[in-house]
Parts: sequence; C-alpha cells; structure tokens
Amino acid sequence: MNKEILRLAIPNIISNVSVPLLSTVDTALMGRLSETHIGAVGIGAMIFNFIYWNFGFLRMGTTGMTAQAFGRNDRSAIILTLGRAFLVVLALAFLVIVFQYPLGEVSFSLMNISGTQLDLVREYFQIRIWAAPATLGLYAMMGWFFGMQNATYPLILTIVINVVNIIFSYLFIQNYGMEVDGVAWGTVIAQYVGIVLAFFLFYKKYSHYVDAYQRAALLELEALKGFLQVNKDIFIRTFCLTFAFGFFYSQSSKGGEMVLAVNVILLQFLNWMSYGVDGFAYASESLVGKYHGANNVQKLKQTINLNFAWGMGLGVLFSLMYWIFGVSILRLFTDQPDVIQQTIPFLYWMIILPILSTPCYIWDGIYIGLTASKAMRDTMLIAIALYLLTFYLVPSSWGNHGLWLVLVLFLLARGVIQTFWYQWKLKV
Repeated sequence: MNKEILRLAIPNIISNVSVPLLSTVDTALMGRLSETHIGAVGIGAMIFNFIYWNFGFLRMGTTGMTAQAFGRNDRSAIILTLGRAFLVVLALAFLVIVFQYPLGEVSFSLMNISGTQLDLVREYFQIRIWAAPATLGLYAMMGWFFGMQNATYPLILTIVINVVNIIFSYLFIQNYGMEVDGVAWGTVIAQYVGIVLAFFLFYKKYSHYVDAYQRAALLELEALKGFLQVNKDIFIRTFCLTFAFGFFYSQSSKGGEMVLAVNVILLQFLNWMSYGVDGFAYASESLVGKYHGANNVQKLKQTINLNFAWGMGLGVLFSLMYWIFGVSILRLFTDQPDVIQQTIPFLYWMIILPILSTPCYIWDGIYIGLTASKAMRDTMLIAIALYLLTFYLVPSSWGNHGLWLVLVLFLLARGVIQTFWYQWKLKV
C-alpha cells in the first residue's frame, strides 16, 4: 500500500510544487519592480483563483466518480463521466467569457483596489480571462486522469504548462519591457498548450474507451443530475474556501500596499506547503475512490491511515524548512529591503502553519474519494462561520498578526471538524 500511495503521491507532489513555482516566479519578476506590481499580480491571480477554484469541482468531482467507476471496472461510466464534465466545461467557459466585464468590476470592488494598482489589475484580468476555456478543460482532464489512477499525465501536463508559462513571462518582461501584461499573456499561452497536450495524451492511451461512449447515455437525466448534485455541493464548499482567502486578501488591501505585498509573499509559503501536501490528498482521492468503488473496506481503511501518516510527515518537513531557511526563501521573492524587513516578523506563522493545516488537506482528498460532497459542504459551512466570527472577535489592534491568526485557526478548525464528521457519519 505504501508503494501504491507513493506511486501516485510523488508525481503529484512534483507536479503540484511546480504550480507555486510559477506564482513564485511571477512574484519574483514583479518584486524587481515595486510593491505595487507585487500586489497587482497577487490580487489579479487571487481573482482568478477565486473564479477557477470555484469550478474546482470539475477536477474533484470527476476524480471521485471516475475512480469509483474504475474500481467497479465500469468502462461506460468512466468515459461518460469525462463527457459530462466537458458539457459543464463548455457551459461555464461560455458564461465566464460573456460576463467578463461585470465579473471583473465586481472583483475589483470586493478586493478594495484603487489608483495605479487598479489599472494594473484590470490590465492583467482583461488578458488572462481568455484562458478560461483551456483552464476549465484542464481541470476536467486532470481529474479524469487522477481517477484512472494515472498521476504521470497530470505531472507531464503541469510541468509543461508551468515551464511554458515561466519562459514566456520571463521573455515578455525581460526582453520586451512588458509588466503585468507579460505575466498574463504567459499564462494564456501556457493554458492552451496544456489543453492541446492533454487531448493528445488521452488519445494516445485511452482512445479505446471511446468505444464504450453512448451519446444518449451522456444526457441521461438521472445520471446527469447525480453528476451535477455532487458538483453543486463541491462548488459550495470551494466557494467558501475561496471566499476565505479572498476575504484575507481584501483585508490585506485595507492595510495598505506594504501589508498587501507582505501577505502576497507569505501566501507563497502557504502555497508551497499546500501543493506539496496535496500530493497525498490526490493519492487519497484516487485510492479511496477505487477501493470504495470496489467495496474493499480493509484497503480503504489502510489507505486513509497511511496517507495521513505520509501527509503529516511532509507537513513537519515544511515547518522545519521554513524555520531554518525562512529568511533565505523570503529573499527569493523580492530584493526590496523595506518589503523584506516588514515580512520577517511574520515568518513564525509559516513555521506553525504546515503542522496545523495539513489534516484538512488530507481529509479533502478522502471526502472526494468517497464522493461525500454533502459532508464536504456542511463541514466547510461550519468552518467559514467560525472564520468570520473569529475575525470580528480578534482585536483590530493586532493588525496583520491578527489576520494570520484568524487564517491559521480557520485551517485548523477545518481539519478538526472534518475529523469529527468522519467519525460521526462517514466512518467505514
């Protein structure tokens, strides 16, 4: 079982770590310009995270359903799950493109952006929005590959996408004098390269599944309703999660450009940790779904226990790394002395964060594998209520330390609530 977990987790960790590597490069490129540029790209990226994370059900729901169909060896359900996912992709991408103007203006208002920074964020948004069809399509394709117990293809896709993104962003900024528009165009180009590669990989290995495809079954009402129901609950859960981070960014903006720049950099530390630990969360999605679909309770319990052990071990390693090398890592993000000086006092939050937050990431993977979407929704609703309550109880005089306290407690509360909920309602 350990070998099976690592076979899925290691490629996921490598591919996941390349995702914050991209935002790290973007932050570093902007960090050579000014704190205004750092904040603009950070907020612009957060707006798209808010939009796209809310559509993360395209990956998560597809993974859980495909993994269970894989465990049952149901070829028709395997390919129809992908087909239904792409029906949703096409509808959502159309809506995002059509309603891009109000979507952007509402986002700018909610993030408390003004002045020069608003112009930079708007420029970034108006370019990157055109990557929506490719980005959403990649969510569906990667989720399906994970459900098929294939972590290699998502690894290839993620690395290629991020390498292309980094190369083009660097060239646009360093060679052509572009700023935030260079970062945005780099992302758009990389996403379309990724979706073309995803289709190529699918037909290279899985084209025989198309034989089991049935057009009438694709639109079969009850099956489509079940697909949408699972994804609706995951959407609500993910909306709450992105709201929590969007709220954090919004409150950071109220603190001024320096506080925003500090928190954009510190969130890169959180991203590195979360994407690393998510390697074991993704392994949980695939294996829990497979053994749940095969009704193998012994293997199901074993994979849950071992994924927790591996995940917590990696979380401890991140804490040690941030403790020992925190300041050195910080200097990778910016060479602005004032930004560095203002960020150092908050590094201790990065030391405790991995240990306290890792359980909620592993539980997410387990719940997805079980397709326990209602439980994901309900536990998140409780956690977000506690998050907002804590924010308004923490004295405003605590400043940015208060913001980080609230965020860390939110992630800790998610893990605790998920643990009790599993013991109470889901335990197998």
